[in-house]
Amino acid sequence: MPARTRDFIQSSLIPLSCCVLLAIPWAAGALAASELPQNLTPIGAERDASPDGRIPAWQGGLTTAQQRLESNGTPVDPYGDERPLYEITAQNYRQYEDQLSAGQIALLKRFPETMKLPVYPTHRSVAIPAHLAASAARNATHAQLDDQGNGLRDFAGAVAFPLPKNGLEVIWNHLTRNRNASYSVVSDSATPQGNGRFTLMSARQEFARPDGLPGADADKVLYYFSHRMTAPSRLAGDAMVVHETLDQVAEPRLSWVYSSSQRRVRRAPGIAYDTAGPGTAGLRTADSRDMFNGAPDRYDWQLVGKKLLHVPYNSYRLASPRLRYSELIKPGHVNPVPTRYELHRVWEVVATLKPGAQHIYGKRHYYIDEDTWAILEADVYDQRGALWRTSEAHSFYHASGEAAVNAMEVTYDLKSGRYHVSGLINEQRNPYAFNVPTSLSYFSPGALRSFGVR
Repeated sequence: MPARTRDFIQSSLIPLSCCVLLAIPWAAGALAASELPQNLTPIGAERDASPDGRIPAWQGGLTTAQQRLESNGTPVDPYGDERPLYEITAQNYRQYEDQLSAGQIALLKRFPETMKLPVYPTHRSVAIPAHLAASAARNATHAQLDDQGNGLRDFAGAVAFPLPKNGLEVIWNHLTRNRNASYSVVSDSATPQGNGRFTLMSARQEFARPDGLPGADADKVLYYFSHRMTAPSRLAGDAMVVHETLDQVAEPRLSWVYSSSQRRVRRAPGIAYDTAGPGTAGLRTADSRDMFNGAPDRYDWQLVGKKLLHVPYNSYRLASPRLRYSELIKPGHVNPVPTRYELHRVWEVVATLKPGAQHIYGKRHYYIDEDTWAILEADVYDQRGALWRTSEAHSFYHASGEAAVNAMEVTYDLKSGRYHVSGLINEQRNPYAFNVPTSLSYFSPGALRSFGVR
């Protein structure tokens, strides 16, 4: 029997969200190469409902036939007729404190009159296509951490560790989660002033995994990524190409930028770790894009276990063309009315900065959705242990792309009172395209000049 199966431990829920890890005694030969244990979904989530019934059983998720599209190509909210079961506010949050993150509680306290979490019935809407199930099953018996956990060995496709046994493997599942083999998205971002005024920044992003690119180096590259600014006019034409390496300690990510004003391409090796994320007014670090990305080497990763948490989920209304940015972006925080929170099982991982390592964050606390392996909530702390920033990924399942995507990712700076919101697609026409034909040359430094044409 493979060592991974023999060593697998599964987190269990017990009352008051105390999370403990219990060993699961799999019988010899229980894990075949073609499937995971029957009590788990094909990528490792618990199939069954929670004992109290608040988390329903996974029944396969939404299909393309069940989703209609809005005028901008995003799905119509399949749960649009539902009303909140309850709202969590600064006045009643203690009733739900065990199922809230520290960042959520901090936001409720900071904005007691306007911030709230509308909580809806829980739906496990994410489907798992056959190719993803096959990839996860294959990785369950083959993929391994490499270079002290900084890279992967014998990994292919998506979801490296459907049966994770430590915090690093859970974080690698976020990094290798299913995002469609190749897609493009046109989205907007903003960093509002204290009075709520904002200037939009728009960009087109492309993503491709090596298995979708002929000639790509699947042994060294996790994915290829490009980013092209289209607005405002002073930034239009600026572009970036990234080769996200599998081991960014042994071989740092390869990145190049093109400045349309200078009309030249240059290497950009410094876009990593705690450098300020471009276009975020310094409110988000480079390795906080997509909640977490890049090399994990500067932290010790503790797997706390599983718990129930109120997380943003099935956020279809946030992607609707009927919701204008002016209605969503408000002083201090986004308008909570169109947001949707549900109670879900999440993996809890705490990252603590290693002695001697450098980063502005001393500790990072992540909550990872069991059905997608995406980080949905992240709290980060400064070097003195004070809560500094909190981030949320408001996702929804897009059946056309067979993947969960974000309607919005927002980072709140609890010290300055400002926030940065990215990935907005409401006012974009047909923002998503999936399974986009592309080539390796498209993600080359030489292609940057053509990206940069204003």
